[in-house]
Amino acid sequence: MTGQKKEKRTIDWGITVIPFAVIVLVAALLLVFPEASGAVIDSLHGFLANDFGFVYLLFGLGILLISLYVAFSKYGNIKLGKLAKPRYSNFTWGSMIFTSTMAADMLFFALHEWAYYFAADPFAAGELTLAERQINASEYPLFHWGPIAWAFYILPAAAYGYMMYVKKTNRQRLSEACRPIFKDKVDGPLGKTIDVFAVVCLLAATATSFTLATPLLSEAICEITGLSSSTLMSVLILVMVAVVFTLAVIFGMKGISKLAQICIIFFFILLGIFFFFGPTRYIVETGVSAIGGMFNDFLEMATWMDPLRLSGDGVTGFPQDWTVFYWAFWISWSVATPFFIGSISEGRTIRQTILGSYISGLSATFLAFIVFGNFGLYQQVTGKVDVAGQIAAGASVPETIMDIFSVLPFPKIAIAILIIAMVAFYASTFDALTMVIASYSLKKISANQEPGKGLRVFWSITFIIFPIALLFSEGTMSMLQTVFICAALPILVIVCIIVAGFLKELRHHKESESTVEKKMESAKK
Repeated sequence: MTGQKKEKRTIDWGITVIPFAVIVLVAALLLVFPEASGAVIDSLHGFLANDFGFVYLLFGLGILLISLYVAFSKYGNIKLGKLAKPRYSNFTWGSMIFTSTMAADMLFFALHEWAYYFAADPFAAGELTLAERQINASEYPLFHWGPIAWAFYILPAAAYGYMMYVKKTNRQRLSEACRPIFKDKVDGPLGKTIDVFAVVCLLAATATSFTLATPLLSEAICEITGLSSSTLMSVLILVMVAVVFTLAVIFGMKGISKLAQICIIFFFILLGIFFFFGPTRYIVETGVSAIGGMFNDFLEMATWMDPLRLSGDGVTGFPQDWTVFYWAFWISWSVATPFFIGSISEGRTIRQTILGSYISGLSATFLAFIVFGNFGLYQQVTGKVDVAGQIAAGASVPETIMDIFSVLPFPKIAIAILIIAMVAFYASTFDALTMVIASYSLKKISANQEPGKGLRVFWSITFIIFPIALLFSEGTMSMLQTVFICAALPILVIVCIIVAGFLKELRHHKESESTVEKKMESAKK
């Protein structure tokens, strides 16, 4: 019997086919009934953000504190696996962590997100001075992409790494991580429901991620080639990216690690262009001030709910529109990305995995927002490009970003590097996700085993179906925000169960070690 036939027998067709059918159905509804779909999504946005927004904020703060507790506690010494040294070098490991997350989206938001905060009044303080607007614009991006955001990945990653390399489970699924709490129930309908829902949520999250940043790629290509930007162009770009990451994922983990290193190279080239050909002193000083200010105001930003909704339109306030959205944004991805981080962390202790992931993720993310964001912010405060005004007036975000690039001495070269970096980031991110979701589809798979190429290619193709539908549905930011917020609420509950089970397992692990040590001491006596 061939390997391909053997793999077909091990595929869990329920987890593979049902999420695919759900995504195709939702995509069809968005295409056929775009206005009705948008109306339903908009109504859900106000309901969930208003009535349950505090849940997302409390969960975010809680998961950050628990991750630090685990890292610095006695549990931090537990090693993931029995390798003498980590499977990957620090640079390769850190590169894979950064590029397996929403790196392309990070690049997209780093270039313009500050403009929303420059025009906003997050704490409903009234008329703001230029200095106050600059503070909001430089601090809030670091907060929304900072420690809490990464905690949504890092704590579950430690739990999954423990599950793979210490417990040595032969299933890499969300339901398996719930086993310490639900016991054998995860082998029945409950576990199947959790896994199907996880895959559907991941497909929705990746779709909205694609939809947010793909228009920038389209605009950048049109800027260089002279072609007209259109939805069709965005679809062609999605297909192109899908081809790239499908080819890369065929080569397995070796291909993913090489692509991650290539991503980092182009990322730093683009950073260097903005840093050395931009207002270097302003970028450094504003960045240092923003880091200090963000940590100084961290607790207030993490718990601010604007009860009177004075910072928004009266229905939702700034924290509902932004902080709740971002926490949901990251939570929705926590069904898959932490699995990848956990799988590449073999040979490291839990402490090294948690703290190393924070260092790798935060350093690269902060660097991007400080350099790219403060370059644009400088153009705003000096009056060279009114980015905030253009976006507030309804201008296309990709076109506005191209205006920022036009300030550089050789904009088309920088735009070409942006295109390469975003395609590489997308490919690297979805390589990692394809490996994870393909593993979901198998009934049994060991931690170091890779799913078959055919299964990986199937999921690579599936990833682009929903984003194409969203592009044609002309969804607004509110629509995309609600997709995340809806998907994140039940995932939040599941992650709580996983964290509770992880802590329970760690406690039992240390108790077992203590019992063994006592027996050894008794034997010596």
